[in-house]
Amino acid sequence: MKLPLAFTEKMEKLLGDEYNQFISTYDNDHYKGIRINTIKASVEEYLRITPFDLKPIPWIEEGFYNINYEEQDRPGKHPHYHCGLYYIQEPSAMIPVEVLDPRPGDKVLDISAAPGGKSTQIGAKLQGEGVLVANDISPKRTKALVKNIEIFGIKNSIVTNEEPRKLASNFEEYFDKILVDAPCSGEGMFRRDPKATRSWSEFSVNECCNMQKDILQWIPKLLKPGGRLVYSTCTFSPEENEGTIDWFLKKFPEFEIENIEGIEGLDVGRPQWIQANSELIKAGRAWPHKLNGEGHFVALLRKKDNPLTASFKSFSLNKKDLDEYLRFEEENLIIDFKDRLHRVGNRLYAIPCDIPELTGINVVNTGLYIGEFLKNRFEPSQALAMALKKEEVVSYVDISSESIEAIKYLKGETLLLDGEKGWKLVCIDGYPVGWGKQIQGSLKNYYRSQWRML
Repeated sequence: MKLPLAFTEKMEKLLGDEYNQFISTYDNDHYKGIRINTIKASVEEYLRITPFDLKPIPWIEEGFYNINYEEQDRPGKHPHYHCGLYYIQEPSAMIPVEVLDPRPGDKVLDISAAPGGKSTQIGAKLQGEGVLVANDISPKRTKALVKNIEIFGIKNSIVTNEEPRKLASNFEEYFDKILVDAPCSGEGMFRRDPKATRSWSEFSVNECCNMQKDILQWIPKLLKPGGRLVYSTCTFSPEENEGTIDWFLKKFPEFEIENIEGIEGLDVGRPQWIQANSELIKAGRAWPHKLNGEGHFVALLRKKDNPLTASFKSFSLNKKDLDEYLRFEEENLIIDFKDRLHRVGNRLYAIPCDIPELTGINVVNTGLYIGEFLKNRFEPSQALAMALKKEEVVSYVDISSESIEAIKYLKGETLLLDGEKGWKLVCIDGYPVGWGKQIQGSLKNYYRSQWRML
């Protein structure tokens, strides 16, 4: 693999005796992993039905190496992927959320969230309790973020497409935990994505440092006293790692860096490389020659306690004209969302509890998208299907992942099935994947066209 000369010279200077061991890893393929979605299935439950050869990743209970990988058996092609039973993720990329340690009831911000790997990991750990705000500044990348959150069945999330300074005006001292998975030069992903080497330069490192600081300067206003911040990158660059955190700690002395516990194979920070604060040895570095994964940097910081002065207006619900939905709910669902319903135009959402007013923020998804009001009827959404369990609906159809019907459904075809007229939650191996509408001897396909298997 051809690496930029300036990069290899820099790494040789930094790593010294470790350099040969480090550079030899580029002769090997990168590690492939999946992370089980514990909103939908326990680890034990999914391991009983998985078609893949999986080996545990030591730093995350629900993460597994996908070994004996064959191109024709790609996990992105399997019906279980369409059911949202797992996320395909590079193993070391699972470390930052493990360090953040979100727990049910926490209010968590993922400020640079697209395409959604770490947001889905946070959402699974919250288990439907608390609030996840997943934000990204790129409108194009936000589309992938919405899809991944919806396919995972996360009910308590808001997706925003906004600059950090705008979020700070509405969410002042609101969050218990914040993840800044910062834009970076991507040196740690060269082995996984060789094309990334073409865009790398010393200039790109400096540009990334500026972007990282632009994001971090708003974090103190967003985080509660006593709250925790995880800053992570997928680069080796000390300027973007220890250097950026050194800048942050000097600018915001109300923050202190904490030790990272329980991540097997994680190396310490290297403040000596840039004469930074010696406390930065508490940060963590993932190296491909020290663990089975790619390159990551992670730092855990705590905002010191002080009296909470922030206040914010609560979000107000608009429950106008819900009759068509309530009729649908009564006929088709065993659960209800009545206390959380909010209508935006013809769209209906279930809002997470205890969120502030969102006026002035570009909100892409105001909670769980339930469905749409059409002429004299209500049509449920794909997102609602993915957030349900088969036990929560009046009627469902269950088909095997090994059957031709599963492939037909995922391709958008009508299924020739008998049954009572009306809406059916379509499941594969017992896990919801979308809607169908029974009409005489066939099931009309409502699987979202943009998600269909090609």
